[in-house]
Amino acid sequence: MAILPGAEPFTSPGTGDRARTGVLVVHGLTSTPQTVRPVFTHLADLGYAVSAPLLPGHGTTVADMGRTRYADWFGAVEAAAADLRGQVDRMVAVGLSLGGALVTELAATRPGQVDGLVLINPAFTATDPRLRALPLIKHVLPTLAGLGNDIRLQGGEQEICYDRLPLKAFHSFVSRWPHLQELAGQVRVPVLLLRSAHDKVVPALSSEVFLDRVGSSDVREVVLERSAHVATLDHDAAEVQRLTAEFVARIAGTDHHGQADD
Repeated sequence: MAILPGAEPFTSPGTGDRARTGVLVVHGLTSTPQTVRPVFTHLADLGYAVSAPLLPGHGTTVADMGRTRYADWFGAVEAAAADLRGQVDRMVAVGLSLGGALVTELAATRPGQVDGLVLINPAFTATDPRLRALPLIKHVLPTLAGLGNDIRLQGGEQEICYDRLPLKAFHSFVSRWPHLQELAGQVRVPVLLLRSAHDKVVPALSSEVFLDRVGSSDVREVVLERSAHVATLDHDAAEVQRLTAEFVARIAGTDHHGQADD
C-alpha cells in the first residue's frame, strides 16, 4: 500500500560525536511521522542519529489501520529501537500521544535500551464516558470521527492523519492503559514531560496519572501554555524543539552547543 505523501518514515545516521547518541521519535494514533517532523529534523540537523518510524497501519488507509493493533505498533517501535540502539552508545525515546505510551512501555520493559524519555501529551487514560461502551460499539461501528488536527495555531501546517478512527484498533490501545499505568513504575530513566494546556484529545489527568506512578526521581514537567494536543505543530513548537534538544544534550553528556562536559 502506498504511503501518503509527506508521511514517510525518517532515519539519519548523525554526524560527528553527536552521532553516538540516538533519538527515537514516535508519532501518535492515526497520525504519521510528519506530525513530529519539526522535532526529529531539528535533532538530525544538530547531528544526532535519528529514527522516526511509521507505525503499522498508519500513513496509508483507514482500512489498513483497522487491521492493526497495539501489539503491532509496539513491535514496530521495539524493532526501530533495537536497530537504532545497535548503532549508538545511548538513546533517548520521544513520543507524542500514543507514541508517548509506546516509548514508556519500551523504557519500562527494555531498560538497557532507553537512557531518557521525552513524552509529549502522552496518553495513559481519558475521561470521556463514551469509552466505557467501546467494547460493544466497536462491533457495530467500524469507525468514528477522527482525533486529528487539535491545533490552535491558525494558518500553520496541518497534521497528516486519518479523518476516521478505527474502533477495534483504538480499543486495543485503550485496553492497554491499565497495564501502561503499572509499567510507569518501572521507568527509572530521566523524563521530560511536555503537556499542552489546551489539549482536547488527552486530558491533564493522563499526565497526572503518569507523574503519580513513574519510578524515576528525575522527572520534569513543562506546561505548554499556548498549544493544543499536536504541540509539535502548534504555537509552542519551537519550545518543544528547544526543550527536547536540551534534554537530549544532557543525556548525551554534552552542552547545548555540542561540547563534551568536563
